[in-house]
Amino acid sequence: MLPTQLIARAALLLVALAAVARATPQEYFGIHVVDEQTGRGVPLVYLRTTFHAEYVTDSNGYVAFLEPGLMDGRDVWFDIASYGYESPSGAFGSKGMALRPTPGGGAEIKLKRQMIAERLYRLTGYGIYRDTVLLGKTPPIREPLLSAQVTGQDTVQTAIYRDRMLWFWQDTDRIGFTLGCFSMTGATSALPGDLDPQRGIDFTYFVNKPGEFARAMAQVGGQPAWIDGLTVVKDSAGGEKLLARYAVVNHEMVTQDAGLCLYNDAKDVLEKYKPFVNRGQGQPTPRGHAIAIRDGQDRYIYYPGNVRVKADFESASDLSKYEGFTCLGDDGQPNRQDGKLVWAWVRGARPIDVSAANELVRRKLIDAAESPFRIVDALTGKPVKMAGGSVAWNAHLKKWTLLFGQTGGDSYLGELWFSVANSPEGPWTVACKVATHAMPKNNNDCYNPVQHDELQREDGRVIYFSGTFVNTFSGNAAKTPYYDYNNLFYRLDVSDPRLKFPDPPPGRTRETPDQKP
Repeated sequence: MLPTQLIARAALLLVALAAVARATPQEYFGIHVVDEQTGRGVPLVYLRTTFHAEYVTDSNGYVAFLEPGLMDGRDVWFDIASYGYESPSGAFGSKGMALRPTPGGGAEIKLKRQMIAERLYRLTGYGIYRDTVLLGKTPPIREPLLSAQVTGQDTVQTAIYRDRMLWFWQDTDRIGFTLGCFSMTGATSALPGDLDPQRGIDFTYFVNKPGEFARAMAQVGGQPAWIDGLTVVKDSAGGEKLLARYAVVNHEMVTQDAGLCLYNDAKDVLEKYKPFVNRGQGQPTPRGHAIAIRDGQDRYIYYPGNVRVKADFESASDLSKYEGFTCLGDDGQPNRQDGKLVWAWVRGARPIDVSAANELVRRKLIDAAESPFRIVDALTGKPVKMAGGSVAWNAHLKKWTLLFGQTGGDSYLGELWFSVANSPEGPWTVACKVATHAMPKNNNDCYNPVQHDELQREDGRVIYFSGTFVNTFSGNAAKTPYYDYNNLFYRLDVSDPRLKFPDPPPGRTRETPDQKP
């Protein structure tokens, strides 16, 4: 094609796109994809035409369709697919259906959910309810399109601190430049009792000036700077303090500096407080998503990966007082009594987390059946390789629960599992897959999942969790528009009959959930 022809074609395309941009809601054809079981719109459904245009439903399950030349009621075929849902069946084994777009018209497509958890919406990024707005419908949150110039956000951490619910995210993309913030961003929301997680969550981002990009929240020297292990404890005067672990990494993701940071209430930032010696290597340190527990009359903060510390500022701010849950003696050999492993909380001991347990099994120092992380699929009995997760108490099940990711499943880091145990340290033995991000030729990751235990409803029967949806490790070269590198939010009914667990083994400890005063 000659250059002049290319220019003419591009000009026609720009005219067509401008016409779409000026369109009124009555000119769109509204495609609404809903969960057959709940009737709720399904986010992240892919619709692809025979000319390879691809549309993705927004968090209400809508696509606002407007294609010049195709709005006259003729058949337009759409391949339809979504993670964890069964696609409609067409002729000759095709997966999709033909629709007849007309201005102001619409169609509803019901999809049968195959996975146990229900995908509710996208928590972060641009255009969360883009198509809802284009169709002239009312979105459920205050800022349905763009908030604080944020287009993408990585792993989330939350804490309820001084009567505010705080949300912090790792690396954050912005609308106005290719580089974003690499020192954590943050927001507040209503307290758990005042919000409806079914409906959506309104965030008020920390910014320097209204309308600006979300500002850096981790002032720890260097970046990328990542924060986790948010820990709310009281000092000797009874005032709340917010501590966390910080880590500054280089471009090879190797930790250059790590330690404790402390929330500065006057500045609303996390500041470096105490660097760790040798970056805390081999020591128990805050990590992941903290929960409050009791051991007898003593209150502790427990971190996934089997770390705990007394729930007061003096202890939590002193790394020497952190305890690791271990079965090893000072010589690095397993402690046994009458042939059985002896487990204990030991100050300064390297905790037996997933990687440490797997290493002990590999070296034949303990049997696989002795590992606290010997998880198998409830349906097949096959081992499930755990990759990150969070622990919470569930009053409905009267068990500790683990929501975790999997390495090397149907998708590389996109399969999410749920397990139960009688103590937060395990043993974790049987799990059920509750969400997937695998489809033929379209796998994605959903890593670092977290149970939002503060949002539990109906005494724990309904729980909510989220994870970072991204293609980074999936082997999928295509990034999903709007959704890639953002947090997906899920609902799980733990009374679902498909969640079938045998009675878990006795717990390693007698710890109980803490009822905060």
